[in-house]
Amino acid sequence: MFSEGGSFMKGMVMGGLFCLLLSLLGSFRPGTESKTEDHHHHHHVKAPSKDELTRLSDSRVQELSNQVRVSCIIMVQPKFLVYWATALDTWSKHCDKAGFYTSESSKALEAIDLNEKDDWARLRKALTHAYENAGGVQWFFVAQATTFAIIENLKYLVLAKDPSEPFYLGNVMKSGELEYVAYDSGIVLSYEALKRLVHVFQDEDKCPERGRALWKMSEDKQLAVCLKYTGVFAENGEDAHGKGLFNSKGVNSLISESMKNNPNNVVEGCCSDMAITFNGMSPNEMQVMMFGVYRLRPYGHDFHDSLVFNPPENSDND
Repeated sequence: MFSEGGSFMKGMVMGGLFCLLLSLLGSFRPGTESKTEDHHHHHHVKAPSKDELTRLSDSRVQELSNQVRVSCIIMVQPKFLVYWATALDTWSKHCDKAGFYTSESSKALEAIDLNEKDDWARLRKALTHAYENAGGVQWFFVAQATTFAIIENLKYLVLAKDPSEPFYLGNVMKSGELEYVAYDSGIVLSYEALKRLVHVFQDEDKCPERGRALWKMSEDKQLAVCLKYTGVFAENGEDAHGKGLFNSKGVNSLISESMKNNPNNVVEGCCSDMAITFNGMSPNEMQVMMFGVYRLRPYGHDFHDSLVFNPPENSDND
């Protein structure tokens, strides 16, 4: 009797493992299409150096700076109203288009009500809406309300990149064999990448709206899985010196870490001069960042920048 019970338990364990394997295979199947795509993924995308810019004619630089327009897709929730209000009042003013997408309507602030509680389904709806209402914008920046972004530095990163190529940029992380862009650091998509993504949204086998795995996968990982089927891979955004531009922590945290790890060169060890995003700051700290980035100026000092990104027309810009 004991041996029969042992066999039964072994069968239960083996059956459970087999079901787990089937579930994994069903929810994550590497697409074969990616091998035939013509866009080669380097995993590292660097902003142009000053030397590279000087080799371009003034007219070409001006043409590029006018062409780079960014649509910001900002995901908000009424329970984080103070962050929502802060993003609206600070960095989002520098987006050429800014759409706030909410899980439910709020009487306090205006946003696009997606009437969707599920985070992944809501993100899909927001991306689809932004794509269908692009209006000629070629670059898309996906952010949470807790993110602080410097849009001009984002424009500089993609200045010489072709949005008709499928770019998927940010702070690249790895989970098993899957490389994905961390949501809390902000996600950048070119028009071509977003077009492919919206198209694969229609394929429930490759990119289901409701996950079929035994556990719930985060939105940024699900996004990477869907993009992988279309031949689009995560690439790390870096400055000309190889420093990451997308940060999942605030400036205070990064400086504190650098003081501990690089006491002889705190600033150099902290973050890039051309950093694009920070996260984990309080609303008050985000307002202080706005002051430091856009308003505080040393009188008489000229940064000799090769180009200028003008604020959006008719914007209440800092």
